[in-house]
Amino acid sequence: MPYAWHDAAPENSGAACFRLEVWPHRSLSRKGFVWVIGLTATGLALPLLAVVGSKVLWGLLPFAALAVWGLWQGIVRSYGTAREVMLLDRDRLILTRSDPGRPDRIWQTNPYWVRLALRQNGPVEDYLVLTDGKREVELGAFLAPEERMALRNDLARRLEALRG
Repeated sequence: MPYAWHDAAPENSGAACFRLEVWPHRSLSRKGFVWVIGLTATGLALPLLAVVGSKVLWGLLPFAALAVWGLWQGIVRSYGTAREVMLLDRDRLILTRSDPGRPDRIWQTNPYWVRLALRQNGPVEDYLVLTDGKREVELGAFLAPEERMALRNDLARRLEALRG
């Protein structure tokens, strides 16, 4: 699942504090990233072996290096495009949404008043929203419908546990 819960409370404190990180699905894992860059570099280096020892190598080498660097930067940029982080404890819920090229958007409320809803008529199927009666915010719009359902169930359980 492209989300993870972390226990943010200090060890042996007895406090309940959770951190949720939500990110878009990545079809290329970090291990796959290493393989893609390695195979691309190897694939571009093999034809250059024919011109080792000549001045032509120095004419072609910058273009091969630029191609590998461009691929690297493109993949790294796609990994850091969007994410949501939620801090949840007994007194507050803070949701921070990070989108590329925009300042972070932050929503803070008391978790006691938060209600979860899955809307069928939203911009995406099973649109997950949180509301505190004043404002409504989306959570995980880039997740698949079944992932939003699982996230809703996980979050509902944790909210109920915090409310006591």
